[in-house]
Parts: sequence; structure tokens; C-alpha cells
Amino acid sequence: QVQLVESGGGLVQAGGSLRLSCAASGRTFSMGWFRQVPGKEREFVAAFSWAGTTEYADSVKGRFTISSGNAANTMWLQMNSLKPEDTAVYYCKADDVGVVDMATPTGGSWGQGTQVTVSS
Repeated sequence: QVQLVESGGGLVQAGGSLRLSCAASGRTFSMGWFRQVPGKEREFVAAFSWAGTTEYADSVKGRFTISSGNAANTMWLQMNSLKPEDTAVYYCKADDVGVVDMATPTGGSWGQGTQVTVSS
């Protein structure tokens, strides 16, 4: 398993933007983001593979963009037009599976999470 460290969370007003980062100790085929609010299951947000494929949840399409850096094992999530319902703890996930299989909240390696709060 790889070690993952997220950063970039914070408090922002609705309509604003945040950029989350995830640094991994090693490389896996895919990396992605999930989010979770208390009392609910962890929810898939976005994923990419080093083969160049991406996958997004319908709720974030057109607002969020997942990308990777030229430096090995780094990933970002650019979040624009944020809404109060985007408020959650955001988790980074890494796994040796394709982007479709990344959408399940099991398996792989996980970071500790970073809080995103969007005020109305």
C-alpha cells in the first residue's frame, strides 16, 4: 500500500473555488477522490488513471477537474462553483484498478481526509 497525504481543504463561500492536493509515497495505476459527510456512505467524486482516462460523479461534472502533475505520484482536484452540498471530508484513494473500479469505496490505499466547508 502507498501512503497518501491530502491538503488544501478549508472554508469557502458558495460559488467559490478550492484546490485539493494529494501526495502519494508510490505510484498506482489510478488515483481518485471521495467525500463523506457524517451519517452517510463515502461518495465517489472523481478518478483518473495514468493511462489518461478520467471519471466524474454526475454531481460534480463541469465544476470539478481532476489532474495529475508531472512529478510522480501527485494529484489535484480543482473545485469551482462550490455549493453548500459539497461540504464534506474529502479523501484521496490510490489503487491498481481502472477508473470505473475506482468508484467503489473499498480497497486501495486512503489518505486521512481534508475538510471542505462551503457556506451559503
